[in-house]
Amino acid sequence: MTALSRSSRPKEAKLFRNNRSQAVRIPVEFELPGDRVLIHREGDRLVIEPVTRPTNIIELLAQWRQEPPLGPEDQFPSIEDAPARPEDIF
Repeated sequence: MTALSRSSRPKEAKLFRNNRSQAVRIPVEFELPGDRVLIHREGDRLVIEPVTRPTNIIELLAQWRQEPPLGPEDQFPSIEDAPARPEDIF
């Protein structure tokens, strides 16, 4: 596997169908680590980058810090608590 390089020259790659998805054959010099990638659009371009996983708690907390804060829809709903009634348990 080669190291990630931002200065690589463009190279033509083959597109093909894999069931109902379009796939691209990535040349060996552009090979990415791991078995999953993130993909997003920037205008007409598709950007593919490796998924990185935190390897320790510090990296995990740093990753969570980048998440947007929770909104009101993420809070627990208010539940009206009914008063307790005596029950006959015998």
